[in-house]
Amino acid sequence: MRILGIDPALRITGFGLIDWNGRAFSLVTAGTVAAAEKDTMPRRLFTIHSAVTRLIAEFKPDVMVLEKIYAHSRFPATAFVLGQARGVICLACGSAGIPLAEYAATRVKKSLTGKGLATKVQVQRTVAGLLGMKNAPRYFDVTDALALAIAFCYLAKTETLKKNSFTVPR
Repeated sequence: MRILGIDPALRITGFGLIDWNGRAFSLVTAGTVAAAEKDTMPRRLFTIHSAVTRLIAEFKPDVMVLEKIYAHSRFPATAFVLGQARGVICLACGSAGIPLAEYAATRVKKSLTGKGLATKVQVQRTVAGLLGMKNAPRYFDVTDALALAIAFCYLAKTETLKKNSFTVPR
């Protein structure tokens, strides 16, 4: 099974693609989609959507995994802004007819490290170890995306995927 994890953001979106044979993980590719700070919101969203669409077309994942939005009461606008990035990613997923799974960050951390409040460094070390990486990913955005993909392998056994069967009419 090929799993694409995405950690959405408007500035730097992390992605991680892994293969899972039911027992072991292997890293296919990982990286970031960066939008320039000076770019307008529509340009940033277009950049993210285009990059995710290309990833899907090139690597043909079986499932996509996103982090659920966490909205802090002191920063409600952040959830709305992040929701826009998630929206264009979900659009790419739905257009390709790929199932979508979503998990809270604490659930992902708990499935990987045993602690829902694990630090980013703890998650980074765990991800690197599980994927046999000599060096941990440079950006936490990439680590988080890979963590989402790995967590899917642990958590999907007990959950039903949201099937996105929508395709663009021709």
